Amino acid sequence: MGEFKHIVRIADTDLDGNRSVMFALTGVKGIGMRMSKSILNAIGVDGRRKLGELDDEMIEKLKKFVEEDIDSLSPWLLNRRKDPYTGKNLHLLSKDVDFAKMVDIETMIRMKCYRGIRHARGKKVRGQRTRSTGRSGRTVGVVRRKR
Repeated sequence: MGEFKHIVRIADTDLDGNRSVMFALTGVKGIGMRMSKSILNAIGVDGRRKLGELDDEMIEKLKKFVEEDIDSLSPWLLNRRKDPYTGKNLHLLSKDVDFAKMVDIETMIRMKCYRGIRHARGKKVRGQRTRSTGRSGRTVGVVRRKR
């Protein structure tokens, strides 16, 4: 067996080798617990082993799957289904998640749809109350009139 690796690099992210494989994979932005378990089941790796204990061959297999073949999993697991630009089911990782979100918000703002207008004005977007919360600027709380 090879030496223990304290840091393993997968998808432009440094992962802790002391954590179990299943939890270490969640360190990559765009991979949560459910996706991590699905990846490990697809490759056939025991998720309870430490990431640093895996041999180089297994780590390469894991890295290749996460970076290239992750779209082969069930479509309902992926985080970007029916991408508006390509029409394909994609799974975005690390910086791509943030970039796609930014582009989507810019598109809504350009469209001038309701959500886009709320984003542009810096208001709450998802239907929350705004009477008492979400205030910014010089807004003061309750103003009592003088007797």
